[in-house]
Amino acid sequence: MTIVLGIETSCDETGVGLVRDGVLLGDALASSMAEHARFGGVVPEIAARAHVQAMVPTVRAALENAGLGLGEVGAIAVTAGPGLATALHVGVAAAKAYALALDVPLYGVHHLAGHAAADTLEHGPLPDRSIGLIVSGGHTSLLFVRDLVRTPIVHLSDTFDDAAGEAFDKVARLLGLPYPGGPSIDRAAREGDPTAVRFPRPLTGPNDPPLGFSFSGLKTAVARYVEGVHDPAVTTQDIAASFQEAVADTLTRKALRACRDQVVDTLVIVGGVAANSRIRSLAQERCAAAGVELRIPPMRLCTDNGAMIAAIGDLLVRDGARPSPSDFSAIPTVELSSAQLS
Repeated sequence: MTIVLGIETSCDETGVGLVRDGVLLGDALASSMAEHARFGGVVPEIAARAHVQAMVPTVRAALENAGLGLGEVGAIAVTAGPGLATALHVGVAAAKAYALALDVPLYGVHHLAGHAAADTLEHGPLPDRSIGLIVSGGHTSLLFVRDLVRTPIVHLSDTFDDAAGEAFDKVARLLGLPYPGGPSIDRAAREGDPTAVRFPRPLTGPNDPPLGFSFSGLKTAVARYVEGVHDPAVTTQDIAASFQEAVADTLTRKALRACRDQVVDTLVIVGGVAANSRIRSLAQERCAAAGVELRIPPMRLCTDNGAMIAAIGDLLVRDGARPSPSDFSAIPTVELSSAQLS
C-alpha cells in the first residue's frame, strides 16, 4: 500500500501527516499562533514566513514519529485551497518540490474535504450517505456527502457573513479574553450561566433560510449588551456561556434539520470549532434523541493538521484518481464540490 504524505498550510499551522490504507502512521504540527496573538488575529505575511521556516523540520518530525524515511513516501497530497493565498503557496511549492525529488504523484486537495476525511482516521470509512457540518475560523458549511472522492459533494449551505470561529474570536476580544477566541470562550463558559442572557439564534425564524448561517448579528448583539447598561450581576463568564449556547444551539439545530431533509442518519462534525465542549455535548444529546449517529474526530484532528490532508490523499490514491498536473496552483477561494481541486 502507498504511503501518502499530506501537507497543510492554509492558515497559521504547518501540518504534516502520513497515512497508509486509512491508518495514520504519524504526524507533526508547528503553529505560529503565538506570533499572531498580539494582533488579535492571523497576519498572512507572518503565517507564510512561519510556514517557510517550519516546513522541513515538520516533515522530518512527522517521518520520525512514523518511523519512516522520506524515500518510503509514495504520494504527496497538499491543501490547494481555500485559505490564505500566501500561506497556501508555501505548501503547494513545498509539495511540488518533494513530489519532484521523490518522483511520486502529487494531489492538490480541498481543505474542507480534508476536514471530513479526518473523521475516517478515527471511525473508519464514512457511510454511503451522511451530513457534514464543517465549523472553523473561516468556514461554517453543511454538506451532503455520499463518497468523498467518487461522487460530487453537495454544498447545502454556508454562512452569509462571519463563520462561527470568526465570531468566537471577535466576541472574545469584546470580552477581553485572549486569542484564539474559541478555547478562551469555552474555558470561561464553564464557570458561567448559559441562560443568563438570551442572545438571538441567527436565521431561525419561519421566513429565514432553514439551513443558512449568519453570526455577524449575534456578535453585534453581544457587543451591544457589553457596551450597554446591563445587570451588574451578569459576569463575563455568563456572557461567554450565553453566547456559546446561542452558537451551539444554532449549529446543531440546523445540522439535524439537514439530516431530516436528506433522510440521513449520520452527522459528521469537523473543523476547529468542533473541539468546543458545548457544541460536542449538545450535538450528542440532540443526535441521540433523533436517532442519528454522531461522528466527531478527536480534538487534535479537529483543528487544521496534516493528517487530514494525508487522509484525503490516501482515499484518492486508493480510488485510482489521476494526479494533479504539475502546473496546478493554489486557489484561495473555492467552494467544496470535489475533494481534488486540480
